Amino acid sequence: MKYFLLYLFFFFFIKLYPQEVYHHISNEDIYAFLEEMASAHLIEVNSVARPWSRKYIAEKLSELKKQFDKLNKVQQKEVDFYLKDFNKELKPDKHFNKRFDLFYYKDSLFTFSANLILGIEYWNNAKGRLHHRWNGAEAFAYVGTHWGFYASLRDNHDSEPFRNPQYLNRFPGANYKSGHDFSEMRGGVTYSWKWGSVGLLKDHFVWGDNLNGSNIFSGRTPSYVYLNLHLTPVKWLEFRYVHGWLSSMVVDSARSYWFQDGEEMTYRRVYHPKFMAANFFTLKPWKRLYLTFGNSIVYDYSHPYPAYLIPFVFFKSVDHTANAGIDNMNSQMFFGVTSRQIKYLHLFATLFLDEIAISRMFKPEEHSNFYSLKVGGALSNWPLQNAGLKLEYTRTNPLTFQHYVPTLTFASNRYNLGSYLKDNVHELYLAVNIRPLRGLFTEISYTAAQKGPDYTYLGNHGRLGLPFLETVDWTSKTLRLYTRYQVVHDAYVTASFSHRQVTGNPAYTSPYWQGNTDTFSVGVNFGF
Repeated sequence: MKYFLLYLFFFFFIKLYPQEVYHHISNEDIYAFLEEMASAHLIEVNSVARPWSRKYIAEKLSELKKQFDKLNKVQQKEVDFYLKDFNKELKPDKHFNKRFDLFYYKDSLFTFSANLILGIEYWNNAKGRLHHRWNGAEAFAYVGTHWGFYASLRDNHDSEPFRNPQYLNRFPGANYKSGHDFSEMRGGVTYSWKWGSVGLLKDHFVWGDNLNGSNIFSGRTPSYVYLNLHLTPVKWLEFRYVHGWLSSMVVDSARSYWFQDGEEMTYRRVYHPKFMAANFFTLKPWKRLYLTFGNSIVYDYSHPYPAYLIPFVFFKSVDHTANAGIDNMNSQMFFGVTSRQIKYLHLFATLFLDEIAISRMFKPEEHSNFYSLKVGGALSNWPLQNAGLKLEYTRTNPLTFQHYVPTLTFASNRYNLGSYLKDNVHELYLAVNIRPLRGLFTEISYTAAQKGPDYTYLGNHGRLGLPFLETVDWTSKTLRLYTRYQVVHDAYVTASFSHRQVTGNPAYTSPYWQGNTDTFSVGVNFGF
């Protein structure tokens, strides 16, 4: 009888709550906490891709709640704190110890949650002050047993345009309007079942384990629309596919035109279409070991190409058929391995291949295979509880991520889809952090990066044999102390101090941070 009742509970639980809405990648705390719990061998998570759905996060918190005695006091408080939010996915009604929401409703058919978004951050150094402020609202809803909906709108203002595409920093990309204002609309509609989901989204996503920015898909570009397919048919296989509508920012003169605007003539610019298709397979041959591989293609047909809407194909081979005898589209491959088999230790490596040829791999005069390699590790909760150590190295060869055809670059809105440092660069990242109290995070980090010459002007000629970092055109070294405290759900107070030494090509750095600078920053926000 007890097994029959358990079966009924499991059946109705899955039936009632399979919907998915995605939890944005900017909420770093919940992702970092669950990854640390995975390294402690209390849960398993696939960290090679973000965002995760709210349902997935809720299930992992529920698993931790069942192992409450294995957690220390800070971790127990974190689990209870997050369940005040993610119990929305676990509880059949709204009668639980719930976080503050501007509005929340739930019945047997419909769930709806809405909150305001407000925030401001100030920076101050010898060159003056900068600020970024934002405001908006976000909401999500579930309808019936399969449908999920979410939307997030925020207006932003920067006092100076410090997040332009040419700058090598990790600020999220922006399409500035007049006065350094920009807006960001994200959202999606999803249909889910027990082992998968499909959706039409306008959002950010990250592929590839990383500590200081991914070198596959970094999520730094302004959000764009994409079809999203996520399947987990068995425990040892997970599959992701996206087809995105990118922004080329390349004017199509044939379709652009003049028109009469009152007494003046106005030129209406029309951009060339640009699309991207990518898939990502994740295999789990052993517990806590994940192997990933996938491929992508950026193409500029006037409309989506049907073959690239097939999720499981090798896009480069399709392209060789569709564009035989002419210049091909821009295709890529990527691989990754992530391991948490050693308790408390997360090890990973990711490889992005923009173009590689075995025939020239061992020829010094042609050794420019175009790849980006990232290796790293994170040690957490050992030997000290609630403390961590991170180390990561990235190397990207010349012309990786680049393309001589402007509509085929691995970019959207001129922001690189991969590493924020682009090509011909290497970077070392080291950080130590502590979480002494629930919601309090403090980290000291050191980041050193060097970038060589920009060879993009070569076009399709003379691209082989280009030496890695033949000269150093740009150097950045940053020592940073950062702390944040989550007062209530999604409400943060932040502060930081950064000592930067930036030399070389001024085109890569906002004037505010060029040279030697000591910068203080403070911020407060509700929502991201």
